[in-house]
Amino acid sequence: AAGGGGRPPGPDSSLEPYVQTRIFKIIVIGDSNVGKTCLTFRFCGGTFPDKTEATIGVDFREKTVEIEGERIKVQVWDTAGQERFRKSMVEHYYRNVHAVVFVYDVTKMTSFTNLKMWIEECNGHAVPPLVPRVLVGNKCDLKDLIQVPSSMALKFADAHNMLLFETSAKDPKESQNVDAIFMCLACRLKVQRSLLCRDLEGRPGQARRLEPTHDANGKNSCPC
Repeated sequence: AAGGGGRPPGPDSSLEPYVQTRIFKIIVIGDSNVGKTCLTFRFCGGTFPDKTEATIGVDFREKTVEIEGERIKVQVWDTAGQERFRKSMVEHYYRNVHAVVFVYDVTKMTSFTNLKMWIEECNGHAVPPLVPRVLVGNKCDLKDLIQVPSSMALKFADAHNMLLFETSAKDPKESQNVDAIFMCLACRLKVQRSLLCRDLEGRPGQARRLEPTHDANGKNSCPC
């Protein structure tokens, strides 16, 4: 055979359509030691790390999921809760964010009261109001040490228009609940982006009502 030496492409390789995977950036915010890194480990890796060190700056993980036949890449950004590690990275951290997860430790009341500070920081970096936000109470497996009752957390979540999840990144039985946090956000973002595209095609100022999508059996396809 003449020149090249490379193997010719398969019969269907030139016919395969290129489909760009959408990317959703989700940031995780909260005090140090509330379990932010462990939550991202559980979602992206499916396991709980035996030992974690304090996050310095920003930690980044990603996972590709499938929602209604579409492959979506979920990027989870985990930031240090300690101020001295955050100053140099905070502007980059909030840039082009699609969703926000606020995390507190159900066994530490201070981590719950500090949520107001984290929300103020988020708003201070011009994160749009339409960006979905959820509240996560972590370490709920430590039932004898709980300081933040569910009723208090639910009231706070309602006041800030957030869904509340109580879970444990450590307990393997809670892994589905951890997945639901990020999958719920991914579903919301997919619906939001679809409606945005339709709005751009419609008339300016035309209002549309957000309705959940359903599968063939009539079930809501979103985990939330």
